[in-house]
Amino acid sequence: MGVGRQKGRVRFCAATVVTAAVLAGSGVLAGCGSSGGPPDGGASRRASPAPKPVPVWNRSPRSVAAVGDSITRGFDACVPFSDCPEVSWATGTDSGVDSLATRLVGAPTAAKRSWNEARSGARMADLPGQMAQAARRVPDLVTVMVGANDACQDSVDLMTPVADFRTSFTAAMRRLRTGAPKAQVYVSSVPDLKRLWSTGRDNPLGRQIWKLGICASMLGDSQDDGAAAQRRRATVYDRVVAYNGVLKDVCAKDVRCRYDGGAVFDFRFTGEQLSPWDWFHPSKDGQGELAEIAYRNVTALRAPA
Repeated sequence: MGVGRQKGRVRFCAATVVTAAVLAGSGVLAGCGSSGGPPDGGASRRASPAPKPVPVWNRSPRSVAAVGDSITRGFDACVPFSDCPEVSWATGTDSGVDSLATRLVGAPTAAKRSWNEARSGARMADLPGQMAQAARRVPDLVTVMVGANDACQDSVDLMTPVADFRTSFTAAMRRLRTGAPKAQVYVSSVPDLKRLWSTGRDNPLGRQIWKLGICASMLGDSQDDGAAAQRRRATVYDRVVAYNGVLKDVCAKDVRCRYDGGAVFDFRFTGEQLSPWDWFHPSKDGQGELAEIAYRNVTALRAPA
Protein backbone atom coordinates (compact mmCIF):
# COMPACT_ATOMS: atom_id res chain seq x y z
CA MET A 1 0.00 0.00 0.00
CA GLY A 2 2.81 2.47 0.93
CA VAL A 3 4.71 1.66 -2.24
CA GLY A 4 1.58 2.10 -4.35
CA ARG A 5 0.91 5.49 -2.82
CA GLN A 6 4.54 6.54 -3.43
CA LYS A 7 4.30 5.49 -7.09
CA GLY A 8 1.03 7.39 -7.34
CA ARG A 9 2.70 10.52 -6.03
CA VAL A 10 5.54 10.17 -8.53
CA ARG A 11 3.13 9.65 -11.42
CA PHE A 12 1.00 12.63 -10.26
CA CYS A 13 4.05 14.88 -9.84
CA ALA A 14 5.43 13.98 -13.27
CA ALA A 15 2.09 14.65 -14.91
CA THR A 16 1.78 17.94 -13.11
CA VAL A 17 5.25 19.09 -14.22
CA VAL A 18 4.60 18.16 -17.86
CA THR A 19 1.22 19.88 -17.90
CA ALA A 20 2.51 23.05 -16.21
CA ALA A 21 5.51 23.20 -18.53
CA VAL A 22 3.27 23.06 -21.57
CA LEU A 23 0.94 25.72 -20.22
CA ALA A 24 3.77 28.03 -19.14
CA GLY A 25 5.86 27.50 -22.25
CA SER A 26 8.82 26.62 -20.04
CA GLY A 27 11.01 23.55 -20.04
CA VAL A 28 11.97 23.78 -16.36
CA LEU A 29 9.76 24.22 -13.32
CA ALA A 30 10.28 23.62 -9.63
CA GLY A 31 10.72 19.88 -8.90
CA CYS A 32 8.60 17.76 -6.55
CA GLY A 33 9.83 16.25 -3.35
CA SER A 34 8.40 13.22 -1.70
CA SER A 35 5.97 15.46 0.14
CA GLY A 36 4.71 17.07 -3.10
CA GLY A 37 6.09 20.57 -2.31
CA PRO A 38 8.89 22.56 -3.97
CA PRO A 39 12.40 21.46 -2.96
CA ASP A 40 13.39 24.94 -1.75
CA GLY A 41 10.61 25.10 0.77
CA GLY A 42 8.94 28.02 -1.09
CA ALA A 43 11.98 30.31 -0.99
CA SER A 44 11.56 31.09 -4.68
CA ARG A 45 8.21 32.69 -3.90
CA ARG A 46 9.92 34.99 -1.40
CA ALA A 47 12.60 36.31 -3.82
CA SER A 48 13.67 39.93 -3.28
CA PRO A 49 12.17 42.47 -5.73
CA ALA A 50 14.43 43.69 -8.53
CA PRO A 51 16.38 46.84 -7.59
CA LYS A 52 15.06 50.12 -8.97
CA PRO A 53 17.13 51.56 -11.85
CA VAL A 54 19.38 54.45 -10.95
CA PRO A 55 18.23 57.70 -12.68
CA VAL A 56 20.55 58.62 -15.53
CA TRP A 57 20.02 62.38 -15.30
CA ASN A 58 22.09 64.10 -12.62
CA ARG A 59 20.28 67.23 -11.47
CA SER A 60 23.40 68.64 -9.79
CA PRO A 61 26.26 68.61 -12.33
CA ARG A 62 29.46 70.17 -11.04
CA SER A 63 31.04 71.35 -14.30
CA VAL A 64 29.62 72.93 -17.46
CA ALA A 65 30.88 73.30 -21.02
CA ALA A 66 28.91 75.45 -23.47
CA VAL A 67 28.74 75.16 -27.26
CA GLY A 68 26.77 77.21 -29.75
CA ASP A 69 26.69 80.63 -31.35
CA SER A 70 26.70 84.35 -30.53
CA ILE A 71 23.90 84.10 -27.98
CA THR A 72 26.05 81.87 -25.77
CA ARG A 73 28.99 84.23 -26.33
CA GLY A 74 26.94 87.15 -24.98
CA PHE A 75 27.32 89.09 -28.23
CA ASP A 76 26.02 92.69 -28.01
CA ALA A 77 24.93 92.17 -24.42
CA CYS A 78 27.33 94.60 -22.77
CA VAL A 79 29.66 95.93 -25.50
CA PRO A 80 28.44 97.06 -28.95
CA PHE A 81 29.12 94.53 -31.71
CA SER A 82 31.42 92.42 -29.55
CA ASP A 83 31.34 89.18 -27.58
CA CYS A 84 30.76 89.53 -23.85
CA PRO A 85 31.16 85.99 -22.47
CA GLU A 86 31.10 87.19 -18.87
CA VAL A 87 27.33 87.68 -19.23
CA SER A 88 26.69 84.39 -21.06
CA TRP A 89 23.57 82.60 -19.85
CA ALA A 90 25.53 79.35 -19.76
CA THR A 91 28.94 80.10 -18.29
CA GLY A 92 29.04 83.82 -17.45
CA THR A 93 30.47 85.14 -14.20
CA ASP A 94 28.48 88.39 -13.98
CA SER A 95 26.35 88.29 -10.85
CA GLY A 96 23.62 90.25 -12.61
CA VAL A 97 23.03 87.32 -14.95
CA ASP A 98 23.50 84.48 -12.45
CA SER A 99 24.43 82.04 -15.19
CA LEU A 100 23.63 78.35 -15.25
CA ALA A 101 27.20 77.49 -14.27
CA THR A 102 27.11 79.90 -11.33
CA ARG A 103 23.83 78.45 -10.09
CA LEU A 104 25.02 74.87 -10.40
CA VAL A 105 28.65 75.12 -9.35
CA GLY A 106 28.71 78.25 -7.21
CA ALA A 107 30.17 81.68 -7.91
CA PRO A 108 33.62 81.12 -6.35
CA THR A 109 34.45 78.09 -8.50
CA ALA A 110 32.26 78.56 -11.59
CA ALA A 111 35.06 80.19 -13.58
CA LYS A 112 37.29 77.18 -12.99
CA ARG A 113 34.59 74.59 -13.65
CA SER A 114 33.00 76.02 -16.80
CA TRP A 115 34.20 76.49 -20.38
CA ASN A 116 32.67 78.45 -23.25
CA GLU A 117 33.45 76.81 -26.59
CA ALA A 118 30.71 78.68 -28.51
CA ARG A 119 31.60 81.00 -31.39
CA SER A 120 29.70 83.97 -32.79
CA GLY A 121 28.38 83.23 -36.26
CA ALA A 122 28.47 79.46 -35.73
CA ARG A 123 25.99 77.21 -37.51
CA MET A 124 25.04 73.63 -36.82
CA ALA A 125 27.79 72.47 -39.20
CA ASP A 126 30.32 73.96 -36.74
CA LEU A 127 28.94 72.04 -33.77
CA PRO A 128 30.87 68.75 -34.21
CA GLY A 129 34.15 70.63 -33.83
CA GLN A 130 32.90 72.51 -30.79
CA MET A 131 31.65 69.27 -29.25
CA ALA A 132 35.07 67.72 -29.70
CA GLN A 133 36.59 70.67 -27.83
CA ALA A 134 34.01 70.36 -25.07
CA ALA A 135 34.61 66.61 -24.76
CA ARG A 136 38.27 67.25 -23.94
CA ARG A 137 37.11 69.04 -20.80
CA VAL A 138 35.16 65.92 -19.73
CA PRO A 139 32.38 68.09 -18.23
CA ASP A 140 29.40 66.83 -16.27
CA LEU A 141 27.09 68.91 -18.48
CA VAL A 142 27.26 70.37 -21.99
CA THR A 143 24.82 73.11 -23.02
CA VAL A 144 23.81 73.51 -26.66
CA MET A 145 22.22 76.56 -28.24
CA VAL A 146 22.66 76.78 -32.00
CA GLY A 147 20.51 77.08 -35.11
CA ALA A 148 19.60 80.76 -35.38
CA ASN A 149 22.40 81.39 -37.88
CA ASP A 150 21.22 78.44 -39.97
CA ALA A 151 17.97 80.34 -40.51
CA CYS A 152 19.42 83.86 -40.47
CA GLN A 153 20.78 84.19 -44.00
CA ASP A 154 20.73 86.79 -46.75
CA SER A 155 17.81 84.91 -48.32
CA VAL A 156 15.60 81.97 -47.48
CA ASP A 157 17.28 79.95 -50.23
CA LEU A 158 20.53 80.01 -48.26
CA MET A 159 19.08 78.57 -45.05
CA THR A 160 20.55 75.24 -43.95
CA PRO A 161 18.46 72.32 -45.24
CA VAL A 162 16.76 70.40 -42.45
CA ALA A 163 18.43 67.13 -43.49
CA ASP A 164 21.89 68.73 -43.27
CA PHE A 165 20.97 70.23 -39.89
CA ARG A 166 20.08 66.74 -38.64
CA THR A 167 23.25 65.18 -40.02
CA SER A 168 25.46 67.76 -38.32
CA PHE A 169 23.71 67.53 -34.97
CA THR A 170 23.88 63.74 -35.02
CA ALA A 171 27.59 63.96 -35.83
CA ALA A 172 28.10 66.45 -33.00
CA MET A 173 26.49 64.13 -30.47
CA ARG A 174 28.65 61.28 -31.75
CA ARG A 175 31.80 63.38 -31.33
CA LEU A 176 30.85 64.19 -27.77
CA ARG A 177 30.14 60.58 -26.92
CA THR A 178 33.53 59.53 -28.29
CA GLY A 179 35.37 61.75 -25.84
CA ALA A 180 32.90 62.14 -22.96
CA PRO A 181 30.46 59.21 -22.98
CA LYS A 182 28.86 60.11 -19.64
CA ALA A 183 28.48 63.87 -20.12
CA GLN A 184 24.92 65.14 -19.93
CA VAL A 185 23.61 67.41 -22.67
CA TYR A 186 21.08 70.20 -22.27
CA VAL A 187 19.71 71.39 -25.62
CA SER A 188 18.01 74.77 -25.92
CA SER A 189 15.47 75.31 -28.67
CA VAL A 190 16.16 77.89 -31.37
CA PRO A 191 14.46 81.23 -30.51
CA ASP A 192 11.38 82.32 -32.41
CA LEU A 193 12.96 84.73 -34.90
CA LYS A 194 9.59 85.95 -36.10
CA ARG A 195 8.65 87.02 -32.59
CA LEU A 196 11.96 88.87 -32.27
CA TRP A 197 11.12 90.71 -35.51
CA SER A 198 7.67 91.58 -34.18
CA THR A 199 9.12 92.87 -30.90
CA GLY A 200 11.89 95.02 -32.40
CA ARG A 201 10.35 96.30 -35.63
CA ASP A 202 8.80 99.34 -33.95
CA ASN A 203 12.13 100.56 -32.56
CA PRO A 204 13.65 103.22 -34.89
CA LEU A 205 17.24 102.39 -33.92
CA GLY A 206 16.61 98.66 -34.33
CA ARG A 207 15.22 99.16 -37.82
CA GLN A 208 18.32 101.11 -38.87
CA ILE A 209 20.67 98.47 -37.48
CA TRP A 210 18.74 95.70 -39.19
CA LYS A 211 19.38 97.41 -42.53
CA LEU A 212 23.05 96.52 -42.10
CA GLY A 213 22.10 92.92 -42.86
CA ILE A 214 21.36 91.28 -39.51
CA CYS A 215 19.29 88.16 -40.19
CA ALA A 216 18.03 89.55 -43.50
CA SER A 217 15.92 86.45 -44.18
CA MET A 218 13.67 87.50 -41.28
CA LEU A 219 14.49 91.13 -40.46
CA GLY A 220 15.03 92.51 -43.96
CA ASP A 221 12.47 95.13 -45.05
CA SER A 222 11.11 95.02 -41.52
CA GLN A 223 8.21 97.37 -42.24
CA ASP A 224 7.06 95.54 -45.35
CA ASP A 225 3.75 93.76 -44.67
CA GLY A 226 3.15 92.70 -48.26
CA ALA A 227 2.32 89.15 -49.25
CA ALA A 228 5.85 88.32 -50.40
CA ALA A 229 7.42 89.56 -47.16
CA GLN A 230 4.89 87.64 -45.09
CA ARG A 231 5.64 84.44 -47.04
CA ARG A 232 9.36 84.97 -46.53
CA ARG A 233 8.98 85.36 -42.78
CA ALA A 234 6.64 82.39 -42.61
CA THR A 235 9.24 80.28 -44.42
CA VAL A 236 11.90 81.23 -41.88
CA TYR A 237 9.49 80.53 -39.03
CA ASP A 238 8.68 77.08 -40.40
CA ARG A 239 12.36 76.29 -40.83
CA VAL A 240 13.08 77.17 -37.19
CA VAL A 241 10.20 74.94 -36.10
CA ALA A 242 11.69 72.13 -38.19
CA TYR A 243 15.14 72.71 -36.65
CA ASN A 244 13.65 72.42 -33.19
CA GLY A 245 11.97 69.18 -34.21
CA VAL A 246 15.39 67.82 -35.16
CA LEU A 247 16.91 68.93 -31.84
CA LYS A 248 14.14 67.19 -29.93
CA ASP A 249 14.30 64.01 -32.00
CA VAL A 250 18.08 63.54 -31.96
CA CYS A 251 18.29 64.41 -28.27
CA ALA A 252 15.57 61.86 -27.42
CA LYS A 253 17.79 59.08 -28.77
CA ASP A 254 20.46 59.76 -26.13
CA VAL A 255 19.64 58.78 -22.54
CA ARG A 256 21.84 61.58 -21.20
CA CYS A 257 20.32 64.36 -23.31
CA ARG A 258 17.50 66.70 -22.27
CA TYR A 259 15.71 69.07 -24.67
CA ASP A 260 14.11 72.21 -23.23
CA GLY A 261 10.67 71.33 -24.57
CA GLY A 262 10.60 74.48 -26.71
CA ALA A 263 10.98 76.80 -23.70
CA VAL A 264 13.37 79.25 -25.41
CA PHE A 265 11.32 79.22 -28.63
CA ASP A 266 8.19 80.02 -26.60
CA PHE A 267 9.80 82.74 -24.48
CA ARG A 268 8.48 86.22 -25.24
CA PHE A 269 11.47 88.55 -25.18
CA THR A 270 10.55 92.12 -24.32
CA GLY A 271 12.38 95.26 -25.41
CA GLU A 272 14.36 95.24 -22.16
CA GLN A 273 15.53 91.72 -22.87
CA LEU A 274 16.93 92.57 -26.31
CA SER A 275 20.26 94.25 -26.99
CA PRO A 276 19.98 98.05 -27.23
CA TRP A 277 22.59 97.92 -30.02
CA ASP A 278 20.88 95.53 -32.42
CA TRP A 279 17.43 94.70 -31.02
CA PHE A 280 18.02 91.07 -31.87
CA HIS A 281 20.48 89.41 -29.52
CA PRO A 282 19.56 89.04 -25.84
CA SER A 283 20.58 91.88 -23.57
CA LYS A 284 22.13 91.24 -20.18
CA ASP A 285 18.60 90.96 -18.79
CA GLY A 286 17.69 88.56 -21.59
CA GLN A 287 20.74 86.43 -20.81
CA GLY A 288 19.52 86.19 -17.22
CA GLU A 289 16.16 84.93 -18.45
CA LEU A 290 17.86 82.25 -20.54
CA ALA A 291 19.89 81.20 -17.49
CA GLU A 292 16.69 80.87 -15.46
CA ILE A 293 15.04 78.71 -18.14
CA ALA A 294 18.09 76.47 -18.35
CA TYR A 295 18.47 76.07 -14.58
CA ARG A 296 14.80 75.24 -14.17
CA ASN A 297 14.97 72.53 -16.82
CA VAL A 298 18.34 71.06 -15.83
CA THR A 299 17.32 70.67 -12.20
CA ALA A 300 13.75 69.50 -12.87
CA LEU A 301 12.82 66.03 -11.70
CA ARG A 302 11.57 65.19 -15.18
CA ALA A 303 12.46 66.45 -18.63
CA PRO A 304 10.09 69.02 -20.20
CA ALA A 305 7.32 67.51 -22.28
